[in-house]
Order: sequence, then C-alpha cells, then structure tokens
Amino acid sequence: MSLWEYANPKKFMQTSGRVLPVVAVLAALALAIGLIWGFFFTPDDYKQGSTVKIIYLHVPAAMMAINIWVMMLVASLIWIVRRHHVSALAAKAAAPIGMVMTLIALITGAVWGQPMWGTWWEWDPRLTSFLILFLFYLGYIALWAAIEDPDAAADLTGVLCLVGSVFAILSRYAVNFWNQGLHQGASLSLDKKENVSDVFWYPLLFCIAGFILLFLTLLLLRTRTEIRARRLKALELRERMAS
Repeated sequence: MSLWEYANPKKFMQTSGRVLPVVAVLAALALAIGLIWGFFFTPDDYKQGSTVKIIYLHVPAAMMAINIWVMMLVASLIWIVRRHHVSALAAKAAAPIGMVMTLIALITGAVWGQPMWGTWWEWDPRLTSFLILFLFYLGYIALWAAIEDPDAAADLTGVLCLVGSVFAILSRYAVNFWNQGLHQGASLSLDKKENVSDVFWYPLLFCIAGFILLFLTLLLLRTRTEIRARRLKALELRERMAS
C-alpha cells in the first residue's frame, strides 16, 4: 500500500472516518490524565511555586505551534511538487489550529513569565520569533481567504509557508542561538540534566501526547470539512454551467 493512495479524496474520507473516533477518544483520555495529574497531583516548585504548573499548557502548545507549521510546510511542498489537493487542503485546515496553539503559548508564556521576570512581555529572541510566527499564521489564513482560485491560493500560501518556516526554526532554537535571552532552555531534552524533574516530566508527557492527538483530531475534522466544501463548490459550478 502506498502513502500516496491517501491523496485521493475518496480514500482519505473513508480512512479518516474510521480513524477519527479512535484518535478523538485517545486525545480526551491523554489530556484528562495529563492535566488532572499535572495540576492536582504534582507539588509546587521550590522556586516557582504553583506557577510552574503552567508548563502543562505552555510547553505542549509551544511545541505544537512550531510543528504544525512544519507539517503545513511539508503538505504545501507536496502540493507544489505533486499537485495533490488533499495535501493543500490539509495545510489550510491546520493553519487555524496552529494559530490558536501559538496564541495559547504566547498567553501562557506571559502568565508564567510575569512572576518569574517581573514583566508580562520581554523582547526575548524566542518570544519575538513566536510573535512573528503568530503573525505568519494570520497572514497565511488571510491569504487563503483573499484568493478565489483555490489552486492559486495553495501555490501562494505554499511560498508563504516556506518563508515562515525560518521563524518556526528560530522559535525552536532561539535559546541556543542567543544565550542572552531571558527564556529558559528546553524543558524536555536528551540531556537528563536539562529535563524537568520526573514528578513534572511524566504528566507533561501525557499532556504533550494529548495535544498531538487533539491536533490530529481537529486536523482530520477540518480537512474532511474542506474536502466537502470543495466538492460542494464543484457541484455548484457544474450546475451553473449546465444551466
């Protein structure tokens, strides 16, 4: 079986219809376990107090904000190279989800940063690159809405996605590029010394899994909606031409 089979809208609709309920249930379970465990059954940090528990929203949302843009880039490149409509529609469907994830990361980062830094906002490299990424999400969504021809919109948003990927990379590695920033290093790392304590780490993994599964659930729902909308538009056009 080839992966490209799912570029066929009919095949995608059949498969996603079967997968969607399972992914949705797993997302709900992972989020419930992670958030309840994290917020109610982990201790306060000796430095940050209960503020540290924002990690269960901030870290997964920030990770998803960056990775959703990368997914959009891959889907856009597939569209540009192979002209598969499902990939273009999947990129379009993912953008509002990524925008909300970026907004959650910015808001929870401000709430977390205020007691730690004494300010709601600082022009820190990672914070600034995240704000720019949020603006790219807005621009991507606006560009899709502004162009009537869906194929032309997919082409232009694909180019925008490629440019915005620079800021997705900067958002991920800004702390490594500029050591003078206020933002701390990664909460999850291959280096055990840089990881958060195990008492926070395990529920955080459930939250991250929950956010990933939530994204997949919303992505499947929105992509299915985009495919239906495209079919409806094609039928309306056919009826106009026939009449």
